[in-house]
Amino acid sequence: MPIFPFIFRRNRLHRGLAVLALGLLPAMPVTAADKPLDKAAVEQIVREYLVANPEVILEALQALENREQAASTQAAKEALTANRAALEQSPTSPVGGNPKGDVTLVEFFDYNCGYCKRTHPERTAAVKGDGKVRVIYKEFPILAASSREAARAALAANRQGKYEAFHTALMSHQGRLDTDTIRRAARDVGLDVKQMEKDMGDPAIEAELKANAELAQKLGIRGTPGFVIGDTVVPGAIEADQFVNLFNAVREGRKGG
Repeated sequence: MPIFPFIFRRNRLHRGLAVLALGLLPAMPVTAADKPLDKAAVEQIVREYLVANPEVILEALQALENREQAASTQAAKEALTANRAALEQSPTSPVGGNPKGDVTLVEFFDYNCGYCKRTHPERTAAVKGDGKVRVIYKEFPILAASSREAARAALAANRQGKYEAFHTALMSHQGRLDTDTIRRAARDVGLDVKQMEKDMGDPAIEAELKANAELAQKLGIRGTPGFVIGDTVVPGAIEADQFVNLFNAVREGRKGG
């Protein structure tokens, strides 16, 4: 049974206070008969201590944040190690950039995601400027039904050898996608639209989307875009220079190892 029922763990502040209160327990006095103080007395002691030492709350929150960050970092490293092959060697995921590059960038994205579209030219510029980065595309349609339709169309386009051209066309489109927009983009990049639509119904494509969703969950990627570069998971949009720094960090890490 909780000692402090008045402490709720609904947010970081409450969790920090809980950690602080538990840390104070060993220092709390007992009655002459070695019986614990009652609830009201304990609450009063904690309150008086916090009022007299408000900086302790910030210290507790910082300690909690550091602990959670360390746990999250460790969990991410373990997930990356366990799922490295699925991330970088899946035969069904489209490959771009330099297929023989010495650094691999894995991207999770949704064609209706504004942040994905915003970071697309930044990522493209960084990859092109480097020249030695291999890109693995992980279709992760989570925002709309048309996102899923576009993802299936893109994977079908990969079978015609036009994945990156089609991918760029969809990423460059401003606004929500629909069936007509997807077909028009397919025609514009020279796809056989009828063949694309036939391939979109292949269960293997649906299996790829399912596998990508499961992989994202394991890595803690809950939104788009999400990137994996070396041992770093980047949950969100970043700029070209940040991509470049991450590419270089992977190479430097190999030298250090």
